Amino acid sequence: MTARAGTGPLRRLVVLRHAKSAWPEGVEDHRRPLAPRGLRDAPAAGRALAEADFLPDLALCSTAVRARRTWELASAEWGTPPPVRYDRRLYAADVPELLEVVHEAPPEVETLLLVGHNPGLEELVLELAGDGLDDTLDRVRTKFPTSAIAVLSWHGTGWPALGPRAALLTSFTVPRGRKR
Repeated sequence: MTARAGTGPLRRLVVLRHAKSAWPEGVEDHRRPLAPRGLRDAPAAGRALAEADFLPDLALCSTAVRARRTWELASAEWGTPPPVRYDRRLYAADVPELLEVVHEAPPEVETLLLVGHNPGLEELVLELAGDGLDDTLDRVRTKFPTSAIAVLSWHGTGWPALGPRAALLTSFTVPRGRKR
């Protein structure tokens, strides 16, 4: 494993892919809702973040209905959700667009949650991770499914310093809710 020594506080970028969405006929992509499985998995993602102590100081969320609903259901599992900023640029974003939004996070934010879409999120995680604990990188390369959560850790004085291979992928989980 590569050592990730840097200056500044420990920061975490928590990347959450939206939960499973439905494909209703005649509904444009940006307005697609969550599927029944997504309605179960989004709260499970919120519980997983709380149990792992990965609660964010700020959330950045795509404006797509499925991403917004994932955020609402996940954050409802926490006592007091952090502030959220909905940003249209996160919808169908590629790595440069995602990084632009992340770089705008205030310097006092130490844990930042990004809620969005694939393939951009998977590509972002692979771009930023210089290394990973255990088999996390291999698992991300294999599949970054709906409701997946990747946690990247790094030291830095501000978010603009986060760049390629600067972070360590410390966690990768795919929470699933139970059928009732």
